[in-house]
Amino acid sequence: MRIVIAEDDPLLREGLALLLRAEDLDVVATAGTPGEFLVAVDEHAPDVAIVDVRMPPTHTDEGIVAAVEARRRRPGLAVLVLSAYVEQAFATDLFSVGAVGLGYLLKERVGRVEEFLAALHRVAGGGSVIDPEVVAQLLARNRRTDTALSELSPREREVLGLMAEGLGNSAIAERLFVTDGAVHKHIRSIFSKLQLPPDDSADRRVTAVLRYLDGDRR
Repeated sequence: MRIVIAEDDPLLREGLALLLRAEDLDVVATAGTPGEFLVAVDEHAPDVAIVDVRMPPTHTDEGIVAAVEARRRRPGLAVLVLSAYVEQAFATDLFSVGAVGLGYLLKERVGRVEEFLAALHRVAGGGSVIDPEVVAQLLARNRRTDTALSELSPREREVLGLMAEGLGNSAIAERLFVTDGAVHKHIRSIFSKLQLPPDDSADRRVTAVLRYLDGDRR
């Protein structure tokens, strides 16, 4: 796995590189600006990019913009975006055109090495990952104003959150100590209550759930 890191904080950038290299992963380049990042993508043809949301010069959405441009230049590039705190608009914007090979994690997740590496490998394999704290905040925020979301049972809300993290049915079953069949029934009920299309592919499930949680029923 060839990895490029785009992070303007030199300590975090080098710390990430050391962590990944210690796991025998190939960090081919690091970058401190969006421009340097895009040059590295062109030169090194990585499999995965790890990108900070807020980068110079304005430290707003430069990382998201650069990640989208990198995927345009290199179709199939997996991108794992890191953010210091939950930014709902960035999460939903990132996944608005599909969720294959995309992840959105809070930076604090990097300190939980096993979880971070599992997320990285899932994204590299074409899966999708949403940080559990992002999902929890979206659920809490929208439950207060959305009747359909409030109709979900506590177990269905758990399943919905794990779906948005990118977990498949078997992984959800293992996490909740239930059968695959039980998970399938919960998902059918969730999709029915939220009036979402019954598409069981992982990337479309994540995209549909995020759009719903963001209030976008398109």
